[in-house]
Amino acid sequence: MDWIFQTDGSFSYVFLRFGLALTFFAHSSQQALGWHGGKGVKDQLANWNQKYHVPIALGIFGLFSEVFGAVSMTLGFLVRPAAFCLAGFIAMALFLGHWSNGFFLAQRHGRGSGIEYTLALLLMTLAVLVGGAGALSIDRLLSR
Repeated sequence: MDWIFQTDGSFSYVFLRFGLALTFFAHSSQQALGWHGGKGVKDQLANWNQKYHVPIALGIFGLFSEVFGAVSMTLGFLVRPAAFCLAGFIAMALFLGHWSNGFFLAQRHGRGSGIEYTLALLLMTLAVLVGGAGALSIDRLLSR
């Protein structure tokens, strides 16, 4: 179980963690709380279910993963499990919501965004999953 907390003192992971924390906090606050023009939990789950055929239970786990991931990345606590959940969440978003739109984020009017941004988030979560929380983290304190 020690491998969950094991990490080195690299500050590179701190920047990745904070970037992920900020991004997933903003995104999850839209989806779960309805902030910034978002749908809120009930409408978001219904949207995923109707548009992408995501079961409600899996949608709830996805929303939980986003909120838990943002808190975990901020504190540097249980970062590997959070990164695993976030990677799964963003991989589903990449394939279900963006894959058919090509690579580029910026598209012509009326076309959805491509995988460019979600791919970057996926690779960031995988880097943290492999490397751990890094410096300035609770995980690092627990691994000593």
